[in-house]
Amino acid sequence: MLVWINGPFGGGKTATAYELARRLPGSVVCDPEHVGFGLHRALPRELRGDFQDLRAWRDGVVEVLDLAAVRHPGTVIVPMTVVEPAYFEQTVGRLRERGHDVRHFALLAERPTVVRRLRERGLGRAVRVLRGTEAALRRESFALRKLDLCLERLRDPRFAEHLWTDRIGVPEVASRVAASAGLSLEPNTDSALRGRIRRAGVSVRHIRFD
Repeated sequence: MLVWINGPFGGGKTATAYELARRLPGSVVCDPEHVGFGLHRALPRELRGDFQDLRAWRDGVVEVLDLAAVRHPGTVIVPMTVVEPAYFEQTVGRLRERGHDVRHFALLAERPTVVRRLRERGLGRAVRVLRGTEAALRRESFALRKLDLCLERLRDPRFAEHLWTDRIGVPEVASRVAASAGLSLEPNTDSALRGRIRRAGVSVRHIRFD
């Protein structure tokens, strides 16, 4: 099974994916962003736009996830924002055409909630001072520019199943995703503090500056 976690940038996709993986033995997170980062690094900076616009990204994601789903014995968890209907069909749709059981979830929240989450994840301030760079800020700005489009598009029925996350935390989001997909998670034994520290660690590991 492939569990695709969609949602706006800053909507909790990666945190939910790793919470699922932590509590679902045998599962693995496969992040399509890495395919995009590789394509960006192969291009001059002035040619680096939205990597989803590259057919090579969409084809590469299908090939990588197809291989993972066929060869890996456990659940494959995919955190990735895709809001263009054509791109959705060329990734999620093609995987389903290949016979994969793809369970798709769009994590939604009201705009102020997502904006707050974007600001909270920007330990950017400390990192920017240490690194002397505005890279983290640029990523937050990109996320904010795309926010309204993401929230509008993802409400469309084609992007179901929808899961509103304003009033629930990451462990509960993961539990609801798993229940809907028919997956049995191990109990969440983290305290509130340990859970925050764990999720902060996930955020730090996914900060990028290129």
